[in-house]
Amino acid sequence: MLSQLFTVTPRPVSLPSEVARENTSRSTGGNPVRAANIISFDIEEHHRIEAAAGVSCSDELKAEYSARMESATRRLLDQLAGAGVTGTFFVVGEIARTHPQLVRDIHSAGHEVAAHSWDHRRVHQFTPESFREDLRTSKDALEQIIGEAVCGFRAPTFSITRETGWAVDVLAECGFEYDSSIFPVRHDRYGIPDAPRGPFLARGREREMLELPPLTYRLAGLNLPVAGGGYFRLFPLAMMRAGLRQMARSEPPQVGMLYFHPWEFDPDQPRLPLKRLARWRTYVGIHRTAERLSRILSGFTFRRAIDVVRDLRTSGLELPHFRVG
Repeated sequence: MLSQLFTVTPRPVSLPSEVARENTSRSTGGNPVRAANIISFDIEEHHRIEAAAGVSCSDELKAEYSARMESATRRLLDQLAGAGVTGTFFVVGEIARTHPQLVRDIHSAGHEVAAHSWDHRRVHQFTPESFREDLRTSKDALEQIIGEAVCGFRAPTFSITRETGWAVDVLAECGFEYDSSIFPVRHDRYGIPDAPRGPFLARGREREMLELPPLTYRLAGLNLPVAGGGYFRLFPLAMMRAGLRQMARSEPPQVGMLYFHPWEFDPDQPRLPLKRLARWRTYVGIHRTAERLSRILSGFTFRRAIDVVRDLRTSGLELPHFRVG
């Protein structure tokens, strides 16, 4: 059980107002834990996004989005290489079949390949049995490409919620080491607002799973979502920076999880025929994402999720337990 790995109560530490590159947080036992930021990317074609659910999309347009997904991902790989940063790529399993070389190149560049379901369906559309099959299929497809274990998972649209808490048990059964699907915010599509903001042990019905929630900024008793996606495009960049710095000042372990999508860095892609609010949510700020990402990469250090997870295992830090299901 993961809970047996975290057995020593942490000692609070004070960190400076900016994220220092070599800061460490000390526990009362085990190894030092560095304040860690994680940069992650959810790799799916643009027509798979939740806002487009039910939208008719021709085979020709799907093919174009598929090609543009690969091009945008390769530009991100170049940008990360230029900054000397490695991160975690949550990849839809079907992409291992349609773009195997892209998955190989992500892995060979030193990035972690993690799972993002087989075809980007929300967990709400599954039963525990069908979800188990989806996980095993996508995990196996990615592992066959990269030649090593896939350890992490992120549900499409952060769709592990109170209603789908049973998914924690299934993830543990399928051998995943960590999850990054529970967003501690209020939102019309996802979120568990009272979940911990830092790493915690998510409890399902019978099992536990190490959870790495996306970054939030605590203000006036509310968790503001500042981890990426539409928030990265809409809010001033200072909000994401403030969230990272606030997390670095919190009690250990201080882990700031960011997330982005390749289509968010492709301002010239064909627009989906979305309703007005969904269209605004999807495309707001898309012309400034590449420059904003460069500023984040130059201002903070980042690690792969799996490296942070393995540090946590040996840290001696006791993580909070939180019942989801």
